[in-house]
Amino acid sequence: MAIQDKIFGRPLATSDERAEHIGVSAGIPIFGLDALTSAAYGPEQALFILIPLGVAGITHLLPLITCILILLVIVFFSYRQTIAAYPNGGGSYTVASENLGEGPALLAAAALMIDYILTAAVGISAGVTAVTSVESRLIPYTLPLCLFILAILALVNLRGVKDTGAAFILPTFMFIATLLTLVAVGVFKTVAAGGHPHAMADMPAPTPAEGHLTHLALLWLLTKAFSSGCAAMTGVEAVSNGVTAFGEPRARKAQWTLTIIIAILIVLLYGTSWLATHYQIMAMDPENPQYQSTLSLLVAAVFGKHWFYLTTMGSVFLALALSANTAFADFPRLTRAIAMNDYLPHVFILRGRRLLFSHGVYALTGFTALILITFGGVTDKLIPLYAIGAFLAFTLSQAGMVQHWRKQEGEHKGRGWHIFVNGTGAVATGFTTIIVLASKFLAGAWVTALLVPTLILLMHSVKKHYIRVRGEMKDMTPLNLSNLEEPIVVIPMAGWNRISEKALRFGLLMSKDVKVVHVHSEDEPHGLEEEWDEKVLTPINEKGMIAPELVTILSNYRFIISPLMDYILRLEAENPGRKVAVLLPELVVRHWWENLLHNQRVQVLKLFLLLRGNQRIVVVNIPWYL
Repeated sequence: MAIQDKIFGRPLATSDERAEHIGVSAGIPIFGLDALTSAAYGPEQALFILIPLGVAGITHLLPLITCILILLVIVFFSYRQTIAAYPNGGGSYTVASENLGEGPALLAAAALMIDYILTAAVGISAGVTAVTSVESRLIPYTLPLCLFILAILALVNLRGVKDTGAAFILPTFMFIATLLTLVAVGVFKTVAAGGHPHAMADMPAPTPAEGHLTHLALLWLLTKAFSSGCAAMTGVEAVSNGVTAFGEPRARKAQWTLTIIIAILIVLLYGTSWLATHYQIMAMDPENPQYQSTLSLLVAAVFGKHWFYLTTMGSVFLALALSANTAFADFPRLTRAIAMNDYLPHVFILRGRRLLFSHGVYALTGFTALILITFGGVTDKLIPLYAIGAFLAFTLSQAGMVQHWRKQEGEHKGRGWHIFVNGTGAVATGFTTIIVLASKFLAGAWVTALLVPTLILLMHSVKKHYIRVRGEMKDMTPLNLSNLEEPIVVIPMAGWNRISEKALRFGLLMSKDVKVVHVHSEDEPHGLEEEWDEKVLTPINEKGMIAPELVTILSNYRFIISPLMDYILRLEAENPGRKVAVLLPELVVRHWWENLLHNQRVQVLKLFLLLRGNQRIVVVNIPWYL
């Protein structure tokens, strides 16, 4: 326990929950790192689509980023209202569930779960890409590096919200400081050079244009670039999902946190895009052996490849790798909310030793690892799957908020303005969802489009199971005391020993009808009969007790489990109305590895009895501790 406390922190009592609440400074790295770090890859994703245009593609970057920022501001105002309306946490699932009904709520839940898993995968992948941009020899180790960072993130998050915030504050503000410095110095140099700054390092040769495009083809290319750049907006909802993590006044602190995150993100997105346009920096093909990220090229162009370049890329790596923490902060809360309505296993409701929903952390870690392994940890392969879930969740959340304000008729001042803001957000994000899905469908968005209904069906199945269980378990009648017969006790016994004796003693206490079953193989020199009279019958007769029946089953093919199961099921069928209690003598060892030294027939028999048995067959373990 001492080692476990060192790694995961000491267990926290429920009364310690208030001390785990966070403020604005910790809220920025915990809930904002995903949104903030999208400035490191959002513009590049738009430029990557524009590669066929050559250098001319750079001229389209600023208009595209401007459109994305307008959409970002609309979503920002919408979520400020959501936080005020739902101070106990108002993520898309909660808002849709309360205002739009079951179908839209499950759609939001599925979209958000996929979005958070991809958020973790893309953040880690982009962080590793930042490192491989500096040191290309690490490119073959992309996937192992991704999985290593994922393990570190899971470990940190299992220590609880407060420890996570403390661990991530320095990398977050280091990332913000270096990129703001990049923007400030870059703008100064650009203005001083009359709008045509000179790069401080050698830039790769621009990719030539792939020929003239028709207006329709150009429009389609710009649409795809816009949808790729919209990856910069993911993570905006995180604060509204995690309002309960803040101290009082929680809604006010959450709103301030969101405001600061969005303000910094706007500066970073527009600033880096503006500099990339003036320094004429185009995205490189990720398949290029000399590949560098657009941000790496931009920092090198403004400062050269000296200490500030290494510091900036180091902070970018840390921030991007840790940006997956936004998913770790919100995914467990989301799964808990869904499980509270019986659409996910109830294990997601349980809080762990550090007052967090640790099973959500385990699930997110497993699914993220699967995604990283499937796509080899390459960011550009993950991006097409990425924005669909986020924008679908945005749309449903804003539509739910419109319905929320409509219900407040006559009860809330400024109701019309709130409806307008959230309605505008719903229309804008809904239209963007259609654009992203259409432009990215063949590139991989079809996977997300397929996963969403699959998850919804799975959640429906879970709900159906819990409804059936509750229906069968519910019993409003008084205790039934009729037909209380002693059970028929069955004790499988391989031989006479101290474990067998303990089981038989307990069986004699339970019932007068005890059957000791011995499966005898021809490979065995003798059966249980040789010891039965001396070890069992003699003591029984001396006490004047009813003797148990010894049942010997011959097994010519050396099978043990199958003959026992057949006998127990036949006994149950021949005695309708009576319970059959199967007592299983079991050796309990001190160390887990010692289980490998003993056969596990008891465990197999127990499993078969649970799977093939019914309400009248009861399994009782009789442990013997070494």
